[in-house]
Amino acid sequence: MNIQVKAQDASAARPLAGKVALVTGSTSGIGLGIARALAEAGSAIVLNGLGAASEIASVRDQIAAGFNVKAGYSAADMTNPEAIAGMITATLAEHGRLDVLVNNAGIQHVAPLDRFPVDKWDAILSINLTSVFHTTRLALPSMRANGFGRIINIASAHGLVASPFKAAYVAAKHGVVGLTKATALETAEGGITCNAICPGYVYTPLVEAQIDGQAGAHGISRDQVIRDVLLAQQPNKRFATVEELGALTVFLASDAAASITGIALPVDGGWTAH
Repeated sequence: MNIQVKAQDASAARPLAGKVALVTGSTSGIGLGIARALAEAGSAIVLNGLGAASEIASVRDQIAAGFNVKAGYSAADMTNPEAIAGMITATLAEHGRLDVLVNNAGIQHVAPLDRFPVDKWDAILSINLTSVFHTTRLALPSMRANGFGRIINIASAHGLVASPFKAAYVAAKHGVVGLTKATALETAEGGITCNAICPGYVYTPLVEAQIDGQAGAHGISRDQVIRDVLLAQQPNKRFATVEELGALTVFLASDAAASITGIALPVDGGWTAH
């Protein structure tokens, strides 16, 4: 009886043991937090993103040693369909399967619509939306063959509502939500789910830099920047954390979420409840 209880406890602690997860844009910030959470839940991890080679190698080694899982890295450029295909092919060659795909890679640019740089528009649509199409279409055959798959798209509150001066980002994230729904419908009978997580502001080093920059630019305190500028639309007046997003991703990737598909789940402190 004790042996059975211990086995159940171990399974609950590592619900993704034996799975393989690929997280795009995961060498820092939200993506890295999600990769760490998936690894802690027992999944092998393939990282992807930008950064110094030595720093990425250190992060990869920390994940592997800290959570006793395999951890790899792909430098695939998310604007390049051939590079994306190579990443998926290499993952399948290394692990023999791909169970969890987290599409997190993204960039942002803020400008009025009539002065929005065309190259920035193209880059944002390419990385934030088109890359999701490519990773998804290439991951599906393996998922279908295994009768299991979890596709988790990191969209945004801006996939549900708009803000001025963020035309490309808003358009791309709305597109991600739509693609999520279409993917869910096409895969519903195959043991595959597809969902979108829609965060509001999440506390990361990039946001920390924004706080200091805005405080200096406006001559106001950090607390005022957080409450009245960055979190003006979030009723709870607090940042979400990468740990919260990681925990939600683990749940959506688990067997417990088998009947949850095609949803866009806000993690925005009530922003989209307005």
